[in-house]
Amino acid sequence: MSTYLESLFSLAGRVALVTGGSSGIGRAIAEALGRAGARVVVVARREAPLAAAVAELAAAGVEAAAVPADLGDRGALREAAEAAVKWYGEPNILVNSAAINRRPHLSELTEDDWDATISANLDAPFLLGQRFGPAMAARGWGRIINIASQQSVRAYGNSGAYGAAKAGLAGLTRSQAEAWSKHGVTSNAIAPGIVRTPLTAELFADPARVATAAARTMVGRNGELGDFAGTAVFLASGSSAYVTGQVLFVDGGFSVA
Repeated sequence: MSTYLESLFSLAGRVALVTGGSSGIGRAIAEALGRAGARVVVVARREAPLAAAVAELAAAGVEAAAVPADLGDRGALREAAEAAVKWYGEPNILVNSAAINRRPHLSELTEDDWDATISANLDAPFLLGQRFGPAMAARGWGRIINIASQQSVRAYGNSGAYGAAKAGLAGLTRSQAEAWSKHGVTSNAIAPGIVRTPLTAELFADPARVATAAARTMVGRNGELGDFAGTAVFLASGSSAYVTGQVLFVDGGFSVA
């Protein structure tokens, strides 16, 4: 049984680059991929949380390294991509989880809000895909996993620039799949439900809103970080070779209730 499961889901010998890997869903995915056998490079803005994440990953038996970078800065992004490669070589798996979400009403959304949000949430996955996708295709194997959002397909809670960026990310996922799937590189997105992360701190500070969100799901609860481990390992593994261009909603039925 274990040999069969390993043939389906083992990531031994793979290298994963996970942006936003110091906290939230990115952190959970980094650990899941590492515990499935991949060596992991996590990229995020703040050095202290990155160091803590690497220490926690090491304690879980994951071989991991960190690269600090503001992915909203194109120069810093390019430097981070090259720094990441120096750890374990070219990645086979790219997870774009880093994000920011500024939530003013659209009438108050500034150009700076727009530019910062689009840069981090859409430009960075595009640029990292351009850096690593063709190389994966040349080697004949790769996995791109983009973290989308409920706001990819619906507007609520002042979606503003964030909703536009995540809708664009869903489109980028399909474009990456079109470009590279024939060469063994799949591209898929995960759309979480309501999950406690740094981006949802405002919502989770309001018990009434938390309860309302949970009641809307089909399973009767909001998401937990562990809910994304199996999905990420599946999409990163050989088992997902015929799954590409998809947005997989991991949301307890929130999107269809």
